[in-house]
Amino acid sequence: MNLAVRHPRIAGLVVALVIFVLDQWVKALVVHTLRLREVGSIEVLPIFNFTWTQNYGVSLGLLTAESAEMRWLLVALTGAIAVAVLVWLLREKHFADILGLSLVLGGALGNIRDRVTMGYVIDYADLHFGSFRPFLIFNIADAVITIGVLIILARTLFSREKPKAQAETATES
Repeated sequence: MNLAVRHPRIAGLVVALVIFVLDQWVKALVVHTLRLREVGSIEVLPIFNFTWTQNYGVSLGLLTAESAEMRWLLVALTGAIAVAVLVWLLREKHFADILGLSLVLGGALGNIRDRVTMGYVIDYADLHFGSFRPFLIFNIADAVITIGVLIILARTLFSREKPKAQAETATES
């Protein structure tokens, strides 16, 4: 039997750790190997660039930390959210839910580490079609957080089992 079936929560924690390590490894490549901070932007494909961005806010540039106090407030807020996601992950039974939560947790930890160590989150992935950019510049952590939230929403809206009393009422009708 595989790990996800026998120990889904442990598998979820492993997924979160792999996401965190991958995110930090790619950010190190962007900073040290590609020297993107100095270069500014590198075209990878006609529709995709690596573009250096220092993100002082959270999603969509909201809650921008304009002072050291705001920075640490954002660290505390995102840290509290990560702890809540961890507790939720440890209480879940279905691997699909655990997977979504582990993606959110791994991505959140990657961005929290950036904010703690540098004061901002490194963003670099720049998808564009000419001058049209369907997304802000993002990183692996942002992408997996989004995917994790979408999994959780999809499971909540479409896949959750109905409570027993509600299922019996629906059958009788």
